[in-house]
Amino acid sequence: MKKINSKLYSWASIIDEKTMEQAEVTSAMPFIFPHLALMPDAHLGKGATVGSVIPTLGAIIPAAVGVDIGCGMIAVKTQFTASQLPEDRKTLREQIERAIPLSAGKYNRKLVATAAPRIEQLRALAQKAEFDPAEYAGNWELQLGTLGSGNHFIEVSLDEDDAVWLFLHSGSRGVGNKIAQHHIKEAQRIARQYWIELPDPDLAYLVEGTPEFSKYIRELKWAQQFALFNREEMMDRVLRQFSEWAGEPVQEQKRINCHHNFTERETHFGKSVWLSRKGAIKAEPGVPGLIPGSMGTASYVVEGLGDKMSLNSSPHGAGREFSRSKARQTFNLEQLREAMTGIEFRDTEAFVDEIPQAYKPIDTVMQDAQPLVRIKHTLRQIINVKGD
Repeated sequence: MKKINSKLYSWASIIDEKTMEQAEVTSAMPFIFPHLALMPDAHLGKGATVGSVIPTLGAIIPAAVGVDIGCGMIAVKTQFTASQLPEDRKTLREQIERAIPLSAGKYNRKLVATAAPRIEQLRALAQKAEFDPAEYAGNWELQLGTLGSGNHFIEVSLDEDDAVWLFLHSGSRGVGNKIAQHHIKEAQRIARQYWIELPDPDLAYLVEGTPEFSKYIRELKWAQQFALFNREEMMDRVLRQFSEWAGEPVQEQKRINCHHNFTERETHFGKSVWLSRKGAIKAEPGVPGLIPGSMGTASYVVEGLGDKMSLNSSPHGAGREFSRSKARQTFNLEQLREAMTGIEFRDTEAFVDEIPQAYKPIDTVMQDAQPLVRIKHTLRQIINVKGD
């Protein structure tokens, strides 16, 4: 841990100047308490840094939660070991790709049986939250159980004992993005209305006690629940496809489902704050968590250590070193193929911007995170599914 100033602490040994400047600007906002915690995977984000933990008194910065509200990970440990798996991994990859809509803008054609009860719960929650999700996305029901694109993925992995884990990463999809964008713009509108000067328009905030704040919290909580259900729905489909491929039903040994873009009310240093983790997971003592590496590298099942200065938080992944456009200019498909040696994946140039070299080395990130989490399992990928 490094103290940058009284309002900013960093656990990142690899960090560029612009990212640090962005974090310093956010940490200087008047309602930050006690300080902003910068995680080992921190990198430049929209308004606030990705990989930062932002505690606020009486206000929330919507852009500091992120536009993919509730984005996170789910993992299931199965009863299988590597030696029990069929050799034809391509068949399973293709079955998963058929069962789950991939890529931005790709949704279900109909409401499937497993999704129906989750949709009913979400409808009831929306009614309680006094809003209609269709105002943001008319087809929001068909978005449940879809992956998206970018760094969202589905993987089959093996741990240090060759036990098989199913692992996936996604969030609240288009509807969550629309909710986030709406409230970011609403905060910016209020800043203009009241002549509030901001160091960055994306640091516009909503003040607790106002109708705009209350509406944001209600819809934020709904989107976070949608994200949890979305991951569960996809995992149900992955389990079904995996069971058919393996020839017997999966017996779950363990299941972990955790956000890394979210806000909760928590108590830190004697005060109740709104804690926004933008690219960070909760790491309270003994709490299980998931930290994926980049495509083709290791991922980790961890347990929180409850570090107070980190506000009980830890990194959420490897963290980008190259922007997507810079990665495409720097790397090529041949290099991606080399990085993915031994892993079944869809061979396409669409994934070049996700090449491991575009990210911080996950080993370094985990070394930096030693005071924050204890590694329980180290996973290596054998099948990777992504959207374009």
